[in-house]
Amino acid sequence: MKVGILGGTFDPVHLGHLVLGEQARAELSLDQVLFIPAGNPWRKGDRAVTPAEHRLAMLRVAVEDNDGFGISDIELRREGPTYTADTLAALAGERLDDAFWFIVGEDALADLPRWHEPERIVAHALLAVAPRTDGAAAPATALLPAAIRERTVRFPMPRLDISSTDIRTRVAAGRSIRYLVPDAVARYISEQGLYR
Repeated sequence: MKVGILGGTFDPVHLGHLVLGEQARAELSLDQVLFIPAGNPWRKGDRAVTPAEHRLAMLRVAVEDNDGFGISDIELRREGPTYTADTLAALAGERLDDAFWFIVGEDALADLPRWHEPERIVAHALLAVAPRTDGAAAPATALLPAAIRERTVRFPMPRLDISSTDIRTRVAAGRSIRYLVPDAVARYISEQGLYR
């Protein structure tokens, strides 16, 4: 199977995440896009992250009506910091017949050399890159090591300026998040009193 991997904190999952997953699935002819919520995201150590059970529950209600989407809790089951390189290695060991595409935005691609063991990431997956601009490659991409550039494919993505940070801020201020998250996610946030 051709599997796209879309990792993130998903705090909360929003329509930008879902459009990104669907665009990658359709444009790259993927059989499935697997959403993987971060367990203990080492790059977000400076802020409190909503407990994993809530982030996982929001993902479940967000993707339940798309047969091309799945969820893995592989990072939530690990203790300590979770690294993409370890996650992809574990998935490759479990799913021997699958080929992986790790879905990232152009900004994440430019930052990839600062990630934990980026060479192990590209050893287990092609990088499926969605542009954050008008579709032109970011200038920083040319500065990437050849091993990363050679394992990169691009796909089109409509520009959606939606962020989990903004959604949390809106909820805390009592403002609407309608049309930024799926209705089921908005209901879950309200019912659970998240981000207040």
